[in-house]
Amino acid sequence: RQLCCDPALLYEKYTSGAAKLDLCLDLIRNAMESGHKMLVFSQFTTMLDRIAERLQKEHIPYFMLTGATTKQERIRLVTEFNQDETPVFLISLKAGGTGLNLTAADIVIHFDPWWNTAVQNQATDRVHRIGQTNRVLVYKLIAQNSIEENIVKPHKLMRSEKHGYLLDISFDQFDPAKHRYFPLSSYNGLLQE
Repeated sequence: RQLCCDPALLYEKYTSGAAKLDLCLDLIRNAMESGHKMLVFSQFTTMLDRIAERLQKEHIPYFMLTGATTKQERIRLVTEFNQDETPVFLISLKAGGTGLNLTAADIVIHFDPWWNTAVQNQATDRVHRIGQTNRVLVYKLIAQNSIEENIVKPHKLMRSEKHGYLLDISFDQFDPAKHRYFPLSSYNGLLQE
């Protein structure tokens, strides 16, 4: 999974590019040009460090919150982000999944997928709080033809208790006339592909 994020996380002497990191920076630049503020979540603090390095090189201001951030510092960072012009807040998925109110942001980028969608949804909910007046955009960066695709396949499926099928769509987009069904037996093989 780290290889999907940036090969340099695993290979010390790796010096070539990282497509996902480049894409993330493009999203950040474009969002900044349009006046947006964003949260970038990753489960790997080493990946957040890599993103921070790139932001520093491009003189893009940011805050970063990980499990090592003290409670007092956490409060200060959240308050400043909600009140100042800092466009990017890098947050480790586990440290920032609950207890934060970050309504100044209106874009969420999930740099890497997590097996448990509830954790990602809780992280996204940091922006969907009382006081949010903007439409919130959520980007999930998924490396094609990788383990990440197998991680998100079950996320797209839901169980229909009535029919005993899994549906290839999220709850808020479900239209039974348009979406195809998977027998429950096919779900077992998804992570083995």
